[in-house]
Amino acid sequence: MNDAAMKPDTHDIVVDEVFPHAPETIWKTLTSGDLIGRWMMAPTGFEPVKGKHFTFQTRPAGAWDGVIHCQVLEVMPNERLAYAWKGGHEGNVGYGSRLDTVVTWTLAKVGTGTRLRLVHSGFVAPKNDTAFKTMSEGWKKVVRNLGDIADEQD
Repeated sequence: MNDAAMKPDTHDIVVDEVFPHAPETIWKTLTSGDLIGRWMMAPTGFEPVKGKHFTFQTRPAGAWDGVIHCQVLEVMPNERLAYAWKGGHEGNVGYGSRLDTVVTWTLAKVGTGTRLRLVHSGFVAPKNDTAFKTMSEGWKKVVRNLGDIADEQD
């Protein structure tokens, strides 16, 4: 059996939007802790520096305290930001089950604006099905909110 057949079934969330802002404006909105708190959740300890650990706090569930543990994996100013996104607890089923994923934001200049592509990868089926479904809708709203905050930055 090959390695691909041995790997768990994983799913990715992809949100792709074009905003009428320069990549620098989107980047600022994406990497400023105060602004992140306005379009998603307030991070604790975030800096766009490779290796930096930070957290988000969301609604706890069961044995999970609601803390999302993140680590910056890649930083290419005005182009790409990636971070690990880990949370949940092995003892939980549904909301709050163990999650070990990666969030990647890619920016590309298009005309007078920026294409922003979010890929949240690594949802393992079936244990992460609840998170995948909930976050698929949630990320669409988050990206729209990011655009609204970017509107204020110009």
